[in-house]
Amino acid sequence: MSIVATDFGIQTALNELGIQDVNMGTSTGSKNFGSGERIASHSPVDGVLIGSVKSTTKEDYEKVINTAEVAFKSWRKTPAPQRGEIVRQFGEKLRQLKEPLGKLVSYEMGKSYQEGLGEVQEMIDICDFAVGLSRQLHGLTMHSERPGHRMYEQYHPLGVVGIISAFNFPVAVWAWNTALAWVCGDVCVWKPSEKTPLCGVACQKIIAEVLKENDLPEGISCLINGDYKVGEFITTDKRVPLISATGSIRMGKIVAQAVAARLGKSLLELGGNNAIIVTPDADIKMTVIGAVFGAVGTCGQRCTSTRRLIIHESIYDQVKNAVVDAYKQLRIGNPLDQNNHVGPLIDTDAVEMYKKALEQVIVEGGKLMVSGGVLEGEGYESGCYVKPAIAEAKNDFEIVQHETFAPILYLLKYSGDVENAIAIQNGVVQGLSSAIMTTNLREAERFLSASGSDCGIANVNIGTSGAEIGGAFGGEKETGGGRESGSDAWKVYMRRQTNTINFSDQLPLAQGITFEL
Repeated sequence: MSIVATDFGIQTALNELGIQDVNMGTSTGSKNFGSGERIASHSPVDGVLIGSVKSTTKEDYEKVINTAEVAFKSWRKTPAPQRGEIVRQFGEKLRQLKEPLGKLVSYEMGKSYQEGLGEVQEMIDICDFAVGLSRQLHGLTMHSERPGHRMYEQYHPLGVVGIISAFNFPVAVWAWNTALAWVCGDVCVWKPSEKTPLCGVACQKIIAEVLKENDLPEGISCLINGDYKVGEFITTDKRVPLISATGSIRMGKIVAQAVAARLGKSLLELGGNNAIIVTPDADIKMTVIGAVFGAVGTCGQRCTSTRRLIIHESIYDQVKNAVVDAYKQLRIGNPLDQNNHVGPLIDTDAVEMYKKALEQVIVEGGKLMVSGGVLEGEGYESGCYVKPAIAEAKNDFEIVQHETFAPILYLLKYSGDVENAIAIQNGVVQGLSSAIMTTNLREAERFLSASGSDCGIANVNIGTSGAEIGGAFGGEKETGGGRESGSDAWKVYMRRQTNTINFSDQLPLAQGITFEL
């Protein structure tokens, strides 16, 4: 392992998280093993090798699944409120380690330190939510058509839940899934992104300590590491009834086909091509704040990042000029320096994708209002820092239809009423997050109506980026249709069962059918 201390206390953070020597790539609770090739983790912040972990082999994977299956047999019998108590303890550990874990998230992924802290706070919040949920895993009771009968529904644990997460939220999305799965009585096998493996190691160490302190089976929480080939271990495994996968649409289609082939369940949280509609009745100051943070936060690498700004022609120049002026104030640099607004892209492959997108928008007839480009020189040695860009474009441009995971904002003009703007917004294959900026109640309600936004998330007078854990998170169309986090998202982690109890001394059949012996 190789860790280079920086002025921002990375070494101290790693020590607090127990990552002095990383030999971990496969883990069941406190048992760490792995015999595959090493995966190196270089920080996009400064290009430094933080450490490396061992990838999971097929033999390693079989050990994990066997351990998880054994743990499930006892965990499912543990009363749900007791399972909630374990999640509560996990949340308390996260509170104690919020700063070092947030710092690791920032350094390994490249998002700002404040966003790293915010991501850990999301983990804490979902733990709190799950603790309350552990006493509310309710079913329904129904009246039977037969006398002396009672009907009801209940929910039971599914079993082993496979979680595949992406680099952009290296810890929170796992927590959204696993906190709910745990209180539902499931055990979890997690494959974090191979681009942020140390965040996975840190989380596994934290929950392993909780499990050990409570003398619980280590297989309740398992970690595997590797590329898509390791992900295929769980997507094709019929012993894993549910796969929750976060990533690109391309990846999601592959996962969906593999899981469907064995008639398993999948929860897909895929790409977004999110838009903010700006009507003539918009508050321009609020619009600028929402649009700029939505477009450049996490360097445009959120699935909810604002990609398109759909502006009414009557205020187009005003909004365009305000947003362009705001971009001039952005500070780009080390995300651990809280004076900076924008950190790096995850790696140089992402930089190449960003460059190609800017070239393509010009080829298709667009115009760059803020030109963008790759930053070089002192402080930018990793080669992952780029300038947020703004381009005037049209919605039918191929590049606009595509989600580019980078800080590129497309300005689109609309005329007429809000229905025209909604049609432009809905005119993409993705359907994750959407927003409208307006003080006009009728416009807002039309946007939220059945004929309005076709996205899983629709906001009024806030941006597209960011979500509270209390609401179900996910999108429609090629975003995958899955829902994570709050509301009744817990139901996907359980199997539903209808029960009928006959407490009479007769056996009447349903629908009045008569059968005599």
